Amino acid sequence: MTPVTSIRPSHRVFLPIVLVMCLGATFYMYYSPELATRFLQPVEEHPADPSETLVLLWHWPFGFKFDLEACESQYGIKGCRLTLDRNLLDKAHGVMFHIRDIRGDLPYLKTLSRPSPTNTPQLPGAEDMFNLTSSYRRDSDIWIPYGRLVEISEEDQPFQIPPKDKLVCWIVSHWEDKLWRSGYFNEFSQHIKVEGYGNHFGRHIDNNDFSKIMSSCKFYLSFENSIHQDYISEKVFNPMMAGTVPVVLGPPRENYEEYLPADSFIHIHDFKTSKELADYLLHLDQNQEMYERFFTWRKHFVPTASNFGQEHACYVCDHLKRNKNFRVFKNVNKWYFSS
Repeated sequence: MTPVTSIRPSHRVFLPIVLVMCLGATFYMYYSPELATRFLQPVEEHPADPSETLVLLWHWPFGFKFDLEACESQYGIKGCRLTLDRNLLDKAHGVMFHIRDIRGDLPYLKTLSRPSPTNTPQLPGAEDMFNLTSSYRRDSDIWIPYGRLVEISEEDQPFQIPPKDKLVCWIVSHWEDKLWRSGYFNEFSQHIKVEGYGNHFGRHIDNNDFSKIMSSCKFYLSFENSIHQDYISEKVFNPMMAGTVPVVLGPPRENYEEYLPADSFIHIHDFKTSKELADYLLHLDQNQEMYERFFTWRKHFVPTASNFGQEHACYVCDHLKRNKNFRVFKNVNKWYFSS
């Protein structure tokens, strides 16, 4: 049989590789006969259903566990099965690896990327290794953004702006002086008080306090650590879900407006200087009616975040199920690092 995207591998062919990059995660879909002999483990066996598309997860990504049977209930994807049973390796349509968890398992598999090109080394020889790409970029084969705005439903409670006792906040642990956001923050914070949290500010917070703190701020600094087309991360969607206005540093406003209503966020490039931005936030603090306009969109939409790991696996499976053509993604380095 011809080794196409959704055909089960034989012992003579490689299953096409699917690369998934999203939410700080990088996954690989890969098969080789060497895996079948090196890494099979005596785990519980489950017969494979030939009518299902089977995706084997080599590891729980970051050790984060999720419901393997939720593709249909969560995303309406039927006929997909996810498993961690390595005894089903030779029955799988694809094998998904999380790059941070591969470690010594696959020294011969060339790694390709991380969350954004800035933090990703280019690897010579990897240009034609991949059949498909999936990432936060809309020109990926399998597009998985960091979050979405979905139409409000009858089950959703009417939105109310949470009580606020802080003006501007930022939660950050990853700090590098060389990052553009670091220099901008140092200048901006001279003109307005910013409540800083996270390891960089010596104010560690746990997950239980994350949303509570964020919702108590009128504005949140949604500063990306790198600037690339379509790279709009959870740093934007988290404050939107918490009922806080994001102040964004990232790609141009036009790119944000392809994902978000124009009046749902504040872009630093709307202002000539950081002082002008600080003055504008101080003005909004004194004008509740103007501030509330940033939430008008909540009458029609609800912000959601991608479900780490599970959403990736389900939509990869769905793509393999629906697309049976053979394809090699040429010059993936050029495509990924071009923006």
